[in-house]
Amino acid sequence: MTTCDFSSLSGRVVLVTGGAGHIGSTLASAFLQQGCSVVTADLMESPAFSDIDGCHTHLRVDLADLAVAAELPSRVLHAFGRLDIVVCAAAFVGTSASEGWTVPFEEQDESMWDHVLAVNLTANFALIKAAAEPLAASGVGSVILVSSTYAIVAPQPSLYEGLPINNPAGYAVSKAGVTQLARWLSTAMAPEVRVNALTPGGVYRNHDPEFVRRYENLTPLARMASEDDFVGPALFLASDLARYVTGHDLVVDGGFSVW
Repeated sequence: MTTCDFSSLSGRVVLVTGGAGHIGSTLASAFLQQGCSVVTADLMESPAFSDIDGCHTHLRVDLADLAVAAELPSRVLHAFGRLDIVVCAAAFVGTSASEGWTVPFEEQDESMWDHVLAVNLTANFALIKAAAEPLAASGVGSVILVSSTYAIVAPQPSLYEGLPINNPAGYAVSKAGVTQLARWLSTAMAPEVRVNALTPGGVYRNHDPEFVRRYENLTPLARMASEDDFVGPALFLASDLARYVTGHDLVVDGGFSVW
């Protein structure tokens, strides 16, 4: 029997959208530590990495512009000559300051709906379509689409009651689309390219203590996630350890969605 580990990733070229964000930068750093060459793409400035074994390039882009999203694979090819792995972690999450966003359903804004679908879903479609040929040519092509538990469960009103946060319909629907896009692409791009979804649970980022208490009470593992919880699953899906895994939605939520 042949055995392999994450060392199979060494030397591969990885594109991480949302690579300056919380989850994206953590995953980009993990790929760099495995000896990959990593291109991060984000609306924000380049993340700072230390103790890395691979090579890093950052592209500051707005993925709401679908032409920009579609150009990313060619920019990676220009820099590194190949593209082996695409991790789509870019997402518009919004804040309570985003107008027409974290408000009751009747007040949620159609323009925000359009924007979140463009960034969270349609940009992935445009990017992966443009990346299909180089991914197939790589011989180890892998796509990981980062989704959300709100793609598979409805938000519980009791979780948000009395707090200045909410889970807008546009975000949940966009992530449900991401999960289904992964399934669809897993057949359309087979057998040359594997496509999977990675579905994180709620990540702790200085939330209101009452929200944390409620969330932990709803989670079998009794805590919110940290970004590091997604590193092993992402490396697994990208590596030869998952060479017979495609079309899968790997849920990493501490059991939140099993109730």
